Amino acid sequence: MPNTAVITGASSGIGLELARVFAREGYNLLITARRRDRLSELKQELENRHNITVHIIDVDLSEPDAPGKLFKFAVENKLPVSVLVNNAGIGDYGFFKDADWNRLSAIIDLNIKSLTHLTHLFIPELLKHEEAYIMNVASTAAFQPGPLMSIYYASKHYVLAFSEAIANELSDSGIKVSALCPGPTESEFQDVANMKKSKLFDRFPVATSQEVAEYGYKSLIKGKRVAIYGLTNKIAPKFISLVPRCWVTAAVRKIQERK
Repeated sequence: MPNTAVITGASSGIGLELARVFAREGYNLLITARRRDRLSELKQELENRHNITVHIIDVDLSEPDAPGKLFKFAVENKLPVSVLVNNAGIGDYGFFKDADWNRLSAIIDLNIKSLTHLTHLFIPELLKHEEAYIMNVASTAAFQPGPLMSIYYASKHYVLAFSEAIANELSDSGIKVSALCPGPTESEFQDVANMKKSKLFDRFPVATSQEVAEYGYKSLIKGKRVAIYGLTNKIAPKFISLVPRCWVTAAVRKIQERK
């Protein structure tokens, strides 16, 4: 029986493309997102194209009990989970002081709490395999503060630091942990995060979700702990480390200001 890859946020963008990559590579899938219709369409596409089984469960992972529901589904269906892809995440654009608290709370719950909870739940299952993998989708936002998206940037810094830490802790096991750090990417993210008026997507190369997913998969299999997509994105963190933090923060604000 083929191993199973669990992929969150699989209804669009990078998560959807990662589902396609893992299906192509012969994994059965457990995919989740809020939109069941999108998941059903993807299930039909992948099962028709590849000789695999796709399980779907529609949950809002920002809800406190959602990670437990997802894990319970995997256990009850006796799925041999050897891959966990924590891709689901959201952002918000604007000044922190003006933001809706419920929205900010949802970002923290989804980007940080849910990701951490799912990782904690699934590690015992992953340890049953000689080789297993955890991909946490972070961002190039993880490498600096982000005025006008302060909570999102901070959440991705957490994802990066958390991933590097557990990669070290699990280094003697068969589990490889990778933090995928894409820069601006074509997806629904900018619409959901109200970023249409930001200069960010005009000033930096924009990758496709497919390109990021392919790179992320290859990096994961190779055991690359921090996988930064794109040459410009790889150079930026090195440059940032040489510049005063206040300059970096001011520059990020300038880039993210409205057009």
